[in-house]
Amino acid sequence: MKAIVRTRYGSPDVLRLSEVEQPVPQDGEVLVKVHAASVNPLDWHTLRGKPFLVRTGGGGWRRPKNQRLGVDLAGRVEAVGSNVTRFQVGDEVFGRGYGALADYACARESALIAKPANLSFEAAAAVPIAALTALGALREKGQLQPGQQVLIQGASGGVGSFAVQIAKALGADVTAVCSTRNVDTARSLGADHVIDYTREDFTKGRRKGRQRYDLILAVDGYRPIWAYRRALRPNGRFVLTGASTHLLRAVFQGMLLGPAISKLGRKKMGIFMARPTHEDLVWLKELLEAGKVVPVIDRRYPLSEVAEAIRYIEEGHAQGKVVITV
Repeated sequence: MKAIVRTRYGSPDVLRLSEVEQPVPQDGEVLVKVHAASVNPLDWHTLRGKPFLVRTGGGGWRRPKNQRLGVDLAGRVEAVGSNVTRFQVGDEVFGRGYGALADYACARESALIAKPANLSFEAAAAVPIAALTALGALREKGQLQPGQQVLIQGASGGVGSFAVQIAKALGADVTAVCSTRNVDTARSLGADHVIDYTREDFTKGRRKGRQRYDLILAVDGYRPIWAYRRALRPNGRFVLTGASTHLLRAVFQGMLLGPAISKLGRKKMGIFMARPTHEDLVWLKELLEAGKVVPVIDRRYPLSEVAEAIRYIEEGHAQGKVVITV
């Protein structure tokens, strides 16, 4: 089978489309014939091995232990391992797998769910990491409640485009922050208010009359944490997630400064690292089937052009998700 592989850390230039041995599903795993996958900032961090924190979780210090890339996938079940009860051969599924940028990939049974009939394989492949991150950041970390005012910075990207729709589904009043070219897209996703950050800074303005929020979700947030704090209501929460281009700052501000600032008052500030469950996938599937969440796909690339897809993601201007057709 064909798969995207790399033997060392580096730029997208180190990627190769190669013939590799087809994986065999282990106990509790499912082998998926991949029809579509998608790329995320996680993939290019894994590719480059930067920051070095990504090498400490079993990825390999000098060279990558796992030569394959990719997590998000959608396809048909090709085979199942022992003790798999939810799926059988031929089922259409989507979720998270190992080395998804390939003809075949294995995934834990709990990391997959049946593909909604109203979604194409490409649309389903755009969902997993980005939507699960948005859901967890809003519902788990942000504790978003119906009727609350939520601001989503980075509303046009992969995580942000899902966050706008999920926040609306949770009953919030949503303010989206994006660039001029993405204003119409943010409105089409259901945002009640849209701020063009090239013209307005939501963290500044006259002290009286400035809008404050119950929850601020900053996707790849780049402003000082004190600026976000000023825009919160007295009991508000700030959640930082998806820190792709400002990771070291995010770790410092979200993991160190955030908890310290939270102890000084009622405002809670911190970083969110996704730990999705199967129940989260079930909840997302219901929203997808109801049409309350619709994946936004910016570009599509064939498997042979994964390097170009990752270069595009690294530029930081993708509107929604970038999908790989297999």
